[in-house]
Amino acid sequence: MQGIPTGKTRVVDLTYSITDKLVPWPGDEKWFEAKTNATVEKNGYFTRSFWMLEHYGTHLDAPVHFPPGKATVDQIPAQKLFGPAVILDVRRQAAKDADYRLPASRVEEWERAHGKIPRGAIVLLRTGWASRWPDAQKYRNQDQHGKMHFPGFSLEAAKILIEREVSGLGCDTLSVDYGASDDFAVHHAALGAGLYHLENLADLSEVPEAGAFLVVAPIKLEGGSGGPVRVFAILP
Repeated sequence: MQGIPTGKTRVVDLTYSITDKLVPWPGDEKWFEAKTNATVEKNGYFTRSFWMLEHYGTHLDAPVHFPPGKATVDQIPAQKLFGPAVILDVRRQAAKDADYRLPASRVEEWERAHGKIPRGAIVLLRTGWASRWPDAQKYRNQDQHGKMHFPGFSLEAAKILIEREVSGLGCDTLSVDYGASDDFAVHHAALGAGLYHLENLADLSEVPEAGAFLVVAPIKLEGGSGGPVRVFAILP
């Protein structure tokens, strides 16, 4: 931390800037709007107001987003928003299979290389899907029936991570569940266990598989099912 002001310690921003040109979930008719309220020329200062969906751009899913989860975004304990980063790199597999689901064996493989996943870790799935952003057609990867195809966590992998008592799961795709999911099993299991999700993370290629530390800073929206989040990786 002491090396951050001098640049000796690198900080990587894993967040997309919020505009009206990001990729919304299919079916959302309105997702972001900004309005200028005052200008320097007219008022001597500059302000805007904005409206947006809770689940748009780089955002956090609070447990209450899916049953049986209960906590709203403002109720997530602050200590859970800081933790060691665990990066599960599946770019090679995702390039071959858009419907790839991270198996439990991949979690175990990471642990053989780096040690047991620590309690309070934040586990991120690096699929390489960020290279498709913000092209909605490529990022959603919908077929002729409107079904999306992008990689995600399997329920079995999520269950192991829940057992490890991690704080959250994250991905560089629209959802921690793979795109063709109909039941959102990972959402129900992980959010129901009190974890949170980080979705639409920006390019994770600079973050090592182990050794980095994450700072997760969501909007503290009372009663929110989620909201925009700024995510920083502090590199070793």
